[in-house]
Amino acid sequence: MYLLYNIVIFIASGLLKLIALFNSKIKLFVEGRKSTFDILNKEINPGDRTIWFHCASLGEFEQGLPVMEAVNKSYPSHKIVVTFFSPSGYEVKKNSSTADVITYLPLDSVKNAKRFLDAVHPELAIFIKYEFWPNILKELKYRGIKTISISAIFRKEQAFFKRYGGWMLKSLHTFDHFFVQNKDSKQLLLSKHIKQVTVSGDTRFDRVAKILEQDNTLGFIEEFKQNYRCIVCGSTWPEDEALIVDYINNQDQKPLKYIIAPHTMKPKNISQLKKSIIKKVGLYSEREQLDLKKLDVLIIDTIGLLTKIYSYADIAYVGGGMGNSGLHNTLEPATFGIPIVIGKNYGKFQEVFDLVSLEGITVISNQSSLNKAFNSLSAFDELYQQKSLVTKEYVQKNKGAVIQILDYIRTLL
Repeated sequence: MYLLYNIVIFIASGLLKLIALFNSKIKLFVEGRKSTFDILNKEINPGDRTIWFHCASLGEFEQGLPVMEAVNKSYPSHKIVVTFFSPSGYEVKKNSSTADVITYLPLDSVKNAKRFLDAVHPELAIFIKYEFWPNILKELKYRGIKTISISAIFRKEQAFFKRYGGWMLKSLHTFDHFFVQNKDSKQLLLSKHIKQVTVSGDTRFDRVAKILEQDNTLGFIEEFKQNYRCIVCGSTWPEDEALIVDYINNQDQKPLKYIIAPHTMKPKNISQLKKSIIKKVGLYSEREQLDLKKLDVLIIDTIGLLTKIYSYADIAYVGGGMGNSGLHNTLEPATFGIPIVIGKNYGKFQEVFDLVSLEGITVISNQSSLNKAFNSLSAFDELYQQKSLVTKEYVQKNKGAVIQILDYIRTLL
């Protein structure tokens, strides 16, 4: 199987170059990797001490960010190297000040694994949540480089735990330690005789908890919201927006304001969304020409502001769950102590299962259930207060993963 894996990697390398001619995302994937070794050789000297973090994409970067920041602070003489597998992570974070070097991870061939580790020569390798590349992990083990996995989560459906997955399971045995999100993950690893496991939880709780310490003030939101209650709908997709817009257009009983921050920033999508709303609506990009006080709905047609906008929310709707695109981050509104509404397809996020069970999150499946959820929460009664307390306490109780991980790292460096 290991031989077959290497053959597949070799074939994939050629196929991706062909597909890149017709697919813009794959083109970024291929073209970006052409400069990986040039970047590494330019930015890392043979005498540099380095710590390497690997993220699959943007979500894993955000997950690992509090650990990166803590390591940066504790080991200022080391260079922090961050690699991405996906263009959607690299293109957004390639200029981040969190790391000294940010680049793509080369495809997992035997030759690339050796060349990559020759260039980076890390004292410690940290993999965030997912991504277990057999050749790189095998070479890390061979070189005696300490390797840990943080915020990992495992499920019995994964190949590692199937009869045919023995060759992949060998990759997990190369790790010096796993910091997993839950007890089920630990039990799965123990069942395969992997004992170097700590249930530390999810580092994202530490990240979102720190949001409360930053300045979340946005003058234009204050001008728009005034003293009204506000429903913030974040990272919405068309399937979410269809229900939200219907509610907005037909709701005249309560003095509410609405903010919609779509996931897709394409002008055509933004234009269609704006036209579908019959209330007084404006765009963030046009705010200088608008009397924000008179608007009922504000559409945020830019990125990077949603976290701060959640601080002004009285109710949050988190998008992605009404279609198949995947539910977006529910922890950011939760840290502000906001009742949350989501669509029915909420995937495998542990925090969502927990908050649904604790009734901090309300799940809707159609127009009727969305109307009921918004109407119930906008009464701002005892039920609203209970749900608010649930979300806030849940984040606060689950902090602390970074401290455990950093304590372990100190035993290695």
